[in-house]
Amino acid sequence: MAMTWEHILLVLFIGILTGFINTLSGSGSLISLPVLMFIGLPPHVANGTNRIGILFQNIVSTGNYYRKGILDVAMGIKVAIPAILGSIVGAYVVSGISARAVEVSVAAILLFMLIPLWFKPKQWLEGKDMTGVDHNKALRWIIFFLIGVYGGFIQAGVGIFLLSALVLNAGYDLVKANALKVFINLIFTPFAIIVFLIQGHIDWGVGLVLAAGNATGAWFASQWSIAWGPKFVRYVLAVVITGSGIKLLFF
Repeated sequence: MAMTWEHILLVLFIGILTGFINTLSGSGSLISLPVLMFIGLPPHVANGTNRIGILFQNIVSTGNYYRKGILDVAMGIKVAIPAILGSIVGAYVVSGISARAVEVSVAAILLFMLIPLWFKPKQWLEGKDMTGVDHNKALRWIIFFLIGVYGGFIQAGVGIFLLSALVLNAGYDLVKANALKVFINLIFTPFAIIVFLIQGHIDWGVGLVLAAGNATGAWFASQWSIAWGPKFVRYVLAVVITGSGIKLLFF
């Protein structure tokens, strides 16, 4: 579609905002998707185009975390494999499920996550030593496959699910979990993009403007999350979870 200057500036601004939110927590797509539809993209095209911004945001933030020595690449690859498989499945089945049913389910899960976030703060802030713990590998595969399915389906909120799994199942603190989250997203997002591309559901002009904004927001967020630590990320995550859950349930 042809973009006006007003649309370009709006998409760029929303990209910066959502890139920041997605890198620190997740659910930025709850903002970007409605805006992409507002400027005239059909829902399925908005869903596909949004992934271009997600891809570039994750390239930038992953690079930042890697240079700072925060990223556990080996673990990222391990959990990315089931997430990739899930994302391909999710991208294909996106049209077969009621959008409202998905929204309500996701909202309930997000709000439920506030319980361990507030009542088990030590694990979120310090992580948990999981050295030598092998009994949860099968569960980890199932969890990350299902997260991948959801990520391929709609993307919005997938970062929060990844963070929760990396903290509560894999034992990372929030900063290290954030680094892994963006790396996993970086690996499985191209597979979903290929599916949307084959289906003709990507507007490259809008997507590249969004990507410029997302990448900018991701750069600042990844810098600040390292400098300010897990406590800062935990508060941002709590605010985003609450806001996202309320929006999905009532708006």
